[in-house]
Amino acid sequence: MTDFSSLSADLMEHILSLLPTPTLIRATAVCKHWNSTISSPAFTSNQDRTQTRPWFFLYGLHNTSSKNHQSFAFDPLSELWFRLPSSSFPFLSPDSSSFLGSHGFLFTTAPSFSFSPILHRLSTVFTTSSLHYSRVNPLLGVFYANSNAPRFIVVGGVRFIGNLVDIEDRLAVEIYDPQFDSWERCPPLPADFRSGNSSLSLSSALFGGKFYVLGIYSCFISAFDLEKHVWTEVQTLRPPGVIFSFLISCRDRLVLAGICNSPLGPSFNLWRIDEKTMEFSEIAIMPQDLLYSLFDSDEDDKFASLKCVGLGDLIYVFNEEYHKRYPACVCEISRESGKCKWRRLPPLPIPVNKFHKVISFCSTVSLHNILQGREEGADEVQPMSE
Repeated sequence: MTDFSSLSADLMEHILSLLPTPTLIRATAVCKHWNSTISSPAFTSNQDRTQTRPWFFLYGLHNTSSKNHQSFAFDPLSELWFRLPSSSFPFLSPDSSSFLGSHGFLFTTAPSFSFSPILHRLSTVFTTSSLHYSRVNPLLGVFYANSNAPRFIVVGGVRFIGNLVDIEDRLAVEIYDPQFDSWERCPPLPADFRSGNSSLSLSSALFGGKFYVLGIYSCFISAFDLEKHVWTEVQTLRPPGVIFSFLISCRDRLVLAGICNSPLGPSFNLWRIDEKTMEFSEIAIMPQDLLYSLFDSDEDDKFASLKCVGLGDLIYVFNEEYHKRYPACVCEISRESGKCKWRRLPPLPIPVNKFHKVISFCSTVSLHNILQGREEGADEVQPMSE
């Protein structure tokens, strides 16, 4: 039998590169040589390029004690939850209505706008120049335009003046330019969205150079061109029977996901959307037993607590209420055939607190960021099993 230590460096790196992230984290503790290999910039950069399946993040905020905040991340390759350290909340006492996550970053939008890369050390918090219209519960997107520096688009939300809602600027749109540390005011969200202008009643997706906004209940949809800075005409996107829905940007398609009333009872459906015509075609229905496993009551409004996020080939559906410890499932869309496969996620690792608000999003992750935090003495990101 060949001894591991006799393998060439290239073969050793190849074998290690086949391991999922949780195993790699544990492998760094085996010996100094493995730790050096796995932590090297060349190795982590290669892993970040090849293992790009998006993780599912849940950040739970407690309304009376920050000590009860918790955060978790699910790795679809290893089918394991990670319990994130307390330093995963980079902002001191984040307000639940101004704290959100999107595409690799955490944000607070009021009273000032700050952001931090996920899974980074505590000190990596950046505060931008002030928004023209500071607001809570906005929609937010992250995109890159001819630069490695991220740009942010902030849409809608609620602005308060003296504890009163400012009804004039609730449709405001601003884009952050990192080169000049400035916010550019853009054409506002179309007036059709005025009655429901925050992330509580709107869903968004970045796809094909446009920022799409969908009314979760109204089904109004419009798209903002990130290059031309114009909104498309408002249309209605409501497949038959839809009660409420979310817009998801997948790898090569725009997907609508939502609860639908059908002759056989409520169902959770996925539709592929033609972004040019807004025509839809059904691609999947969640199995009924899986849908009902997300609840433990027979109340008529139980489906209202369903939320949906996604990225790449994965769409996560979960119940943001506490019972059953925030149960979730995932739909994987095959790159080759386009067929969909549903499965239940394992339960969150106990103990799980009861939260006032749950922030959820999908993002690819960086092995470099995880290992860097360990080297600097930060609390470790721990892979967990039930």
